[in-house]
Amino acid sequence: MRKTKNGFSLIELLIVIAIILIIAAIAIPNLLRSKMAADESSAVNTMRSLNTSAVSYTTTYGFFPATLANLGPVTVGTSPSSTAADLVSSIMATDPAQKSGYTFTYTPSGSPATTYTIVAVPMNPGVTGQRGFYTDQSGVIRADSAGSATASSTPI
Repeated sequence: MRKTKNGFSLIELLIVIAIILIIAAIAIPNLLRSKMAADESSAVNTMRSLNTSAVSYTTTYGFFPATLANLGPVTVGTSPSSTAADLVSSIMATDPAQKSGYTFTYTPSGSPATTYTIVAVPMNPGVTGQRGFYTDQSGVIRADSAGSATASSTPI
């Protein structure tokens, strides 16, 4: 009686590996683009949140915050104040703040602050985001595909 061999030959295994590599080569760039789009969307939403928080702060205290830390959380057992308004999370209460692949820089103008600008730039351009974002007390968010948006950049 003849014995039959069970299993795959080397050629069959190489063909399967080649097919897997081809599928990976097609899927990975799409995955990276999707992650970059998600990071950019998160940056825009964070800019909106910071604008809303700054407006709430100025409504309460009469001027814009001097730093992002002034928008941050209060310590346990204390009430919100102009130095800790409890409007944003501790992640965003640093200057510059970093979130979802972007660095956010808040710059007030005046003493007390009567205007401000917030600039968001990708931490790793081309990986965490392609566009930079800019906003000020007007609430208009602007974007620039070169990575560094300004007041003259295109509104989104």
